[in-house]
Amino acid sequence: MNNTYTSLVNQTFHFPQEGFDVNENGYLEFNELDLKLLIEKYGTPLKVSYLPKIGMQINKAKKMFANAMKRHNYEGDYYYCYCTKSSHFSFVVEEALKHEIHLETSFAYDIEIINQLYKRRKITKETSIICNGFKQRSYTSRIAKLINSGFKNVIPVLDNKDELKAYKKSVKQPFKLGIRVAAEEEPNFPFYTSRLGIRAKDILEFYVDEIEGYEEKFQLKMLHIFLNKGIKDDIYYWSELNKIINLYCQLKKICPELDSINIGGGFPIKHSLGFEYDYQFMINEIVSNIKKACKKAKVPMPHIYTEFGSYTVGESMAHIYSVIGQKIQNDRECWYMIDSSFITTLPDTWGIGEKFLMLPINKWENEYQRVVLGGITCDSHDYYDSEEHINEVFLPKLQNIANTQDPANKEPLYVGFFHTGAYQDQISGYGGIKHCLIPSPKHIIIEYDKNGKLIDWLYAKEQSAQSMLKILGYLR
Repeated sequence: MNNTYTSLVNQTFHFPQEGFDVNENGYLEFNELDLKLLIEKYGTPLKVSYLPKIGMQINKAKKMFANAMKRHNYEGDYYYCYCTKSSHFSFVVEEALKHEIHLETSFAYDIEIINQLYKRRKITKETSIICNGFKQRSYTSRIAKLINSGFKNVIPVLDNKDELKAYKKSVKQPFKLGIRVAAEEEPNFPFYTSRLGIRAKDILEFYVDEIEGYEEKFQLKMLHIFLNKGIKDDIYYWSELNKIINLYCQLKKICPELDSINIGGGFPIKHSLGFEYDYQFMINEIVSNIKKACKKAKVPMPHIYTEFGSYTVGESMAHIYSVIGQKIQNDRECWYMIDSSFITTLPDTWGIGEKFLMLPINKWENEYQRVVLGGITCDSHDYYDSEEHINEVFLPKLQNIANTQDPANKEPLYVGFFHTGAYQDQISGYGGIKHCLIPSPKHIIIEYDKNGKLIDWLYAKEQSAQSMLKILGYLR
């Protein structure tokens, strides 16, 4: 048959590909994990964190930057930072730290995580801690305590001019500073300039008035820029990048301590089997642009910092659901109902229309049909109806008409959403109250043990009714 789901995928994409294959039993594998075995062991709905992928991503980026710097004879160093806001879980952050990286924080409570990581000996007082965000007193005071306790490479990145006053009062020893440059937003945004950071045209004057001459107390070491859309090969990205490079060159001439550029906004990750992105080309161009501008201005090349959140952790997770029912509501629409909710488990699909890489786990030899996936909340927006590469969703039919005796016909269709590891738990509120009281699913961790053997273990059970009732005040 040429209208099986297998034939559809093979006609549309190069398949198999990195991270995805179908085994001899007809079940999808994710990073060589037999997902059917995990489903049999734990059931659905299910979240799977495959931790080895984190190190693979980090080392891939480090290697590509090393290649680019060697190719262009670049004189600065490269530093990889992980944005904790992408996923604060200890197993994620500690896995990333195994690969000699640094950390970026966004809020006061992040500093409490830094303290715990130090107590666990996962970081040292040499680790770079880049402190971003609009900072309240609770944040600046914690940053000050961190610096005063001997952390040598804490860099509070000034989001506004008044922030510096807090450190002048509370930091008791020499410290480093960064400045966030307010980026111009894309034309489709409802406003022109980011609310975050200091206007580029104000920074030179601010440096002369408030920072120059205080080198024994604090030094400006870093310029930081963040672009919401991430690192993409278009006019907007290169224009904003060149703005901060040129600003660095101007400042460097009067601020010899300035030695770093922090390129916020990360690399995209694969949200479709048709995903194409030339990471090495983009890195080569970034390094080349910085070098050319510095050579022209006759200033030393800066160290390059990146803050990769989604790129670090996004591709390490999958959400797996069972199709628990089929509903034909009219002549054109067929609904597959899943045993969970998109709003509560993958809120980006609902909030910003994000598309994740979606594939069936089984029934690849069945005929396929166009469907709409529905969650089990009572909200009409709890659905998923289009993929990144096409404005439709195709999945296998629930029954294989050509082989009604096949035992696989009796099992439900399992559907996986992949590369879901960034932001989803943070946005949905891990463990708290969910829409329609739909529980958070089981969460399992896949990692290597001390002997190098791949193991799986249950990190969290499915959320219970009792835990919700306690939060709501029904149980005391």
